Amino acid sequence: MFLGTYSPRLDEKGRMFLPAKYRDELSGGLVVTKGQERCLYVFPLREFERVTEALRAAPVTAKAVRDHSRVFFASASDELPDKQGRVTVPANLRAYAGLDRDCVVIGANTRLEIWDAKAWAEYEAEQEQVFAGLAEEVLPGVL
Repeated sequence: MFLGTYSPRLDEKGRMFLPAKYRDELSGGLVVTKGQERCLYVFPLREFERVTEALRAAPVTAKAVRDHSRVFFASASDELPDKQGRVTVPANLRAYAGLDRDCVVIGANTRLEIWDAKAWAEYEAEQEQVFAGLAEEVLPGVL
């Protein structure tokens, strides 16, 4: 489970340090791909395989499944962190997410998300009020 908020920076080669807390879990490899709201999803290999199986089981006759799968897999990049815990974020994915230097990495349960720092601040400010009212709708009877 991935939790928390971290503020790494991209270097001139498009690399960033993964949160130290998760380096062991991601040391065997990871997949970076496009996420919703112009962020990037970072999956450990095992979780990416689980998502792949779920999409494989989805009906290919459904246009939404085809469309999502095409973008999701075409933009995916398997990466191996270096010995210092840095991972390269491919240029096409940096462009998609608007990543320049200051980034935010958030824990999102089964994945990490990489956001441009300004985009994350704006998203978080917009969602704060919404979040307060969603608990009953998203988790009825749990919270």
